[in-house]
Amino acid sequence: MKISAAAIVFAACTALPAAAQPDPSDWAAVLQEARGQTVYWHAWGGDPRINDFISWVGEEALARHGVSLTQVKLASTADAVARVVSEKQAGQDQGGAVDLIWINGENFAAMKGKGLLFGPFAEQLPNWPLVDVAGKPATRMDFTEPTMGLESPWAMAQLVFEYDSARVPAPPLGAGQLLDWAKANPGRFTYPRPPDYLGTTFLKQVLYGVIDEPDLLLQPVDPATYDRLTAPLWAWLEEITPALWRRGQAYPANEPALGQLLADGEIDIAFAFNTGRASAAIAAGELPETIRTNTWTGGTIGNASFVAIPYNAAHAAGALVVANLLLDPQVQARAQDPDVLGFQTVLNLSALSDQDRARFDALDLGIATLAPDDLGPALPEPHASWMTRISQDWIRRYGVAQ
Repeated sequence: MKISAAAIVFAACTALPAAAQPDPSDWAAVLQEARGQTVYWHAWGGDPRINDFISWVGEEALARHGVSLTQVKLASTADAVARVVSEKQAGQDQGGAVDLIWINGENFAAMKGKGLLFGPFAEQLPNWPLVDVAGKPATRMDFTEPTMGLESPWAMAQLVFEYDSARVPAPPLGAGQLLDWAKANPGRFTYPRPPDYLGTTFLKQVLYGVIDEPDLLLQPVDPATYDRLTAPLWAWLEEITPALWRRGQAYPANEPALGQLLADGEIDIAFAFNTGRASAAIAAGELPETIRTNTWTGGTIGNASFVAIPYNAAHAAGALVVANLLLDPQVQARAQDPDVLGFQTVLNLSALSDQDRARFDALDLGIATLAPDDLGPALPEPHASWMTRISQDWIRRYGVAQ
């Protein structure tokens, strides 16, 4: 699930001294070195279900490999990035405080560009052959940035819209239809305020729907064409803002806050980057059973969640073990269970053993979860520079005191 921080790392130096680190191609040695280590996984801590899942992964890591796992709960991935940068600037090229980061987008591109990541390691993990690199190219491409083995995928995500079918029998199927619906139903829709990751993703989704040249979103922002290309987005926002929840004078802070508005009946349409979130919330009694999900005609933005290891991680061997464990079929099936997380798997199910494939076949995806074939195409994430620029411009145009 992703969070702006690219500017933080530009002050980092480029040349990094070599440090003794484990060799992921010698897995027996990695396991031996990892035993007894405590891995500090810096991960967004805003969702109790994800926190519980990480805790369970830690139990598995300890039982299987003698590796302890501690989640350092972040409000923003930028905090972990800043910690690595500050250590680099202080000359701490070994023994860093961050062993593993849940990372995406501009954070990854920036750390990769400054040489702040350990690896390549991902494609040498024992479980890597199970990853569906052909069917899910986002497992090797992060916001148009080739991963080059410097981060390992652990979950697939695609934007889905959540709506109360009791109040919205025919949900909007695109940006134009959503605009018309919002005008006809004032106060019943909103989105998280940028620079929140989900809020900015929504703006990119709208941009996909109104731009004449969507392929240009896969290239870095060109200042010469930016204003022309984004003009339809700002025109769309000018029309919809007066019809938003609280007339656009306030916005939810993040995905949980947006979901709570849906749960409280204050809005009728929300959205999430987790196709199974609504079913999981229904199962937990947090959403009414009339909630359903849909995507837009032409597709919605999809991506993968990754873990990366900083170049100076104190417990890189243990971090490798955790990254590999996240690709284990049992772990992936648990993550896809809507009663747990509802995340989509990164694995190629046809590459699994009959026993492991059965774990997925047995899953009840939930009353509100679209079948994989019904999700429609996953639009590639625009280049990371679009997220940064659009977020900055939104704050300048629409930022309000909260």
